Amino acid sequence: MKQILQNLKNGATDVAEVPCPRTKAGHLLIRTRASVVSAGTERMLVEFGKAGYIQKARQQPEKVRMVLDKVKTDGVASTLEAVRAKLDEPLGLGYSNAGVVLEVGQGVEGFQVGDRVVSNGQHAEIVCVPKNLCAAIPAGVADESAAFAVIASVALEGVRLARPTLGECFVVTGLGLVGLCAVQLLRAHGCRVLGLDFDAGKLELARRFGAETVDLSQGQDPLSAAAAFSRTRGVDGVILTAATKSNEPVRQAAQMCRKRGRIILVGVAGLELSRADFYEKELSFQVSCSYGPGRYDAQYEQGGHDYPVGFVRWTEQRNFEAVLDMMASGRIDVDPLISHRFAIHDAPRAYDLLATGDEPTLGIVLNYPRPESESADGQDPRRRTIEIERPSHAAAPVDRPVVAVIGAGGYANLRLLPALAEAPVVLKSIASNGGASATHAARKFGFQSATTDTDSLFDDPRIDAVAIATRHDSHAPLACRALAAGKHLFLEKPLAIDREGLAEVEAAYRAAQSTGSPVVMVDFNRRFAQHTRIAKQLLGTVNEPKSILITVNAGAVPADHWCHDPPAGGGRIVGEGCHFIDLARHLAGAPIGRVQAEAMPSATPSPDRVSFTLRFEDGSLATVLYLANGHKSFPKERVEVFCAGRVLQLDNFRRMRGHGWPHFRKSNLWRQDKGNAAAVAAFVQAVRGGRPSPIPFDEIVEVTEASFQIVEAIS
Repeated sequence: MKQILQNLKNGATDVAEVPCPRTKAGHLLIRTRASVVSAGTERMLVEFGKAGYIQKARQQPEKVRMVLDKVKTDGVASTLEAVRAKLDEPLGLGYSNAGVVLEVGQGVEGFQVGDRVVSNGQHAEIVCVPKNLCAAIPAGVADESAAFAVIASVALEGVRLARPTLGECFVVTGLGLVGLCAVQLLRAHGCRVLGLDFDAGKLELARRFGAETVDLSQGQDPLSAAAAFSRTRGVDGVILTAATKSNEPVRQAAQMCRKRGRIILVGVAGLELSRADFYEKELSFQVSCSYGPGRYDAQYEQGGHDYPVGFVRWTEQRNFEAVLDMMASGRIDVDPLISHRFAIHDAPRAYDLLATGDEPTLGIVLNYPRPESESADGQDPRRRTIEIERPSHAAAPVDRPVVAVIGAGGYANLRLLPALAEAPVVLKSIASNGGASATHAARKFGFQSATTDTDSLFDDPRIDAVAIATRHDSHAPLACRALAAGKHLFLEKPLAIDREGLAEVEAAYRAAQSTGSPVVMVDFNRRFAQHTRIAKQLLGTVNEPKSILITVNAGAVPADHWCHDPPAGGGRIVGEGCHFIDLARHLAGAPIGRVQAEAMPSATPSPDRVSFTLRFEDGSLATVLYLANGHKSFPKERVEVFCAGRVLQLDNFRRMRGHGWPHFRKSNLWRQDKGNAAAVAAFVQAVRGGRPSPIPFDEIVEVTEASFQIVEAIS
């Protein structure tokens, strides 16, 4: 299928061929008929992509501070690598879509195949959208009109926050798509409206919708016009739908308003406010959040948990429905807002118009091919696997294992895939839920195909090994499927997030052993780091227990992130702390005997300010401080080992010092090495050579069980 992707590194807009997304539980799979380009949001993304690194930095100073902190701790090379990888991720554009339901995911009620629906789906022939971000289209509303519903809902939420009443007078500053929808919504509330803009065409449309206007390009004074419009009383409210860095729109809004007037910022404006303007009139100022309550709430959007209508009357979905009802009744007319139409395969022309400004644009509608069985190029858009075209090469040596990868997110692109691309393997296929990230990764790292059909990877007898880099709750089920299919397994940590999943993986591993010798490895990469290898060699010369102290400046993660959700991520100790349990286990060189743990109070659902102690069977002791309340400029990981009157100190896997060690004083690296590439190389060598896993399976289980015990000790 075709999808519009934006490259944030160079600003290029591409209509890419990607696999059709999978239908997920709680989601609808929708065949798009029309979508609308958001001139404000999407122009901003295009301009950001085309900007150089210096201009990008100026636009996002908070990100610059994060980069500088990372340079201090991880070094220039690692930081540049991370920044380039982030900018290289493809960004799907679009959020206002209308189409027909192809499939209904498990747990979805109120929709059926064949329904026409709107959604916040992207510009793609087929989209998979959570049920709470979809709404049925009334029979009298055309597809092109319905495609404006999400954009119009942005305006509706701003109007709701302004609380207009019959007969009040309002100013709308900025008459783009959102502004012109706001004009119509205010008129439908029985309000008088004054529209401000520099564009004569947009002002004419506002007058057509019943507003009075001020042409700012002609030097007309908006304050005088607002005073006359309000009969010198001051307007009741101002809705700001412009996009500007200037503080002037907010300043003017404050001066236009009557005492206790309301100002709602829907667009973007400078916010250096004058206290006197707001204090003397007791003005209300509020920023509107997208299309309404539920936005950015993962439980509502992805989890499908609706807000009770008795407590939250208007949610995102209910705003969509309200807009569509108003379209059906004729109270909102979006047809005059359409300035251009393009077929999906011609979409780059639309973005060229946005970037160059060669001609006036307003509502740009993208239309998608029919009949339903055909794509823009005559191919079936529901294909879930696409072959990646590349120059022919000589056949790969027969001793190279054939590898498939599930997951194409940040960890995979930054760590796993570069290591696999350098390893002696054949990269067969990479899978992701949406398809776009898998296609990008396939082209970048040399896979033969990209897919959203995970089942095909387990069923393909040519695939020897599967690498899994997905969300934590999927690790155990996918690991079991890989082992049942007779595949070797490389798994991003953790092995499992609960004992039930761990038991299932253990059973699958024992069953697989009866028919072969599967290599199963979790990416506990720290034990493969260059400095860890040196430390292990030095510690091997000492025959006595060790005292190990590991300090992890883990950094805060928002409380609503999935890693804090035990059913999804297992919590931070199970999901990430396992790295340091394994590192301590490896350095001690003995089984874990006992676990103790304490945690500080935290506002997050899972503990992230934890001290835990591991006592090993040889008498060694390890204390791990896993802390989310430190500063980003402090090194993330520090390891200290005391034994035999000697000390080893590792700082963030860049510098290591020895105190009291014969023939070793220090080792400094140009760039941080956490062992990612070496871990993958060790796995591949084991598969190629028919050797045991570089990490014994029983050790992986032992570390996973210890992480569960730590969480239990805390609770």
